[in-house]
Amino acid sequence: MTKKLVLSGIMLGMATVLSMIKVYSLPMGGSITLLSMLPVCLLSIKYGVKWGLFTAFTYCLIQIMLDLGSIMTWGLTAGMWLGCIVFDYLLAFTVLGLAGLFRNKGIAGITGGIFLTLALRFICHFAAGVIIWDVWMPDDWSNIWIYSLAYNGSYMLPELVFTLLGAAALFAAPQTRKLLADN
Repeated sequence: MTKKLVLSGIMLGMATVLSMIKVYSLPMGGSITLLSMLPVCLLSIKYGVKWGLFTAFTYCLIQIMLDLGSIMTWGLTAGMWLGCIVFDYLLAFTVLGLAGLFRNKGIAGITGGIFLTLALRFICHFAAGVIIWDVWMPDDWSNIWIYSLAYNGSYMLPELVFTLLGAAALFAAPQTRKLLADN
């Protein structure tokens, strides 16, 4: 249990630092980071979905604390603020814990689990865009569904591709496969 907690602490710290390295940031939240979700996904792959959800929830709390000051400056109503916390943080980051869902299916299961979690995270942000952020939709956009798809897709699609490429590079190394196999 000690090894599990220490590795989780290290990976959560790594995910947090990587989340601060932003390749691209959007004005009302959302950014492309340097593989910040991969360490959380790796914990789920190594220790299973239950532990993955616990560590992903912990990561979401860290992200809330880091972004709270910025969120408070956006002029949200209480309902919008609550919706933002639920959809854009609690749900969106906790789903990363599902990455280990297919971990016993080899590399295809691992990459499938990572793909699923990032797709679910996109769905959380997309739903938030439709439900909460419609008041900030630019006047030249007429459809909130397309706007939310474009806004959230502009950072989540590259994030998905980079995370899958990073995972593929890691899994190419036999040391990574051994580390993930040692439970």
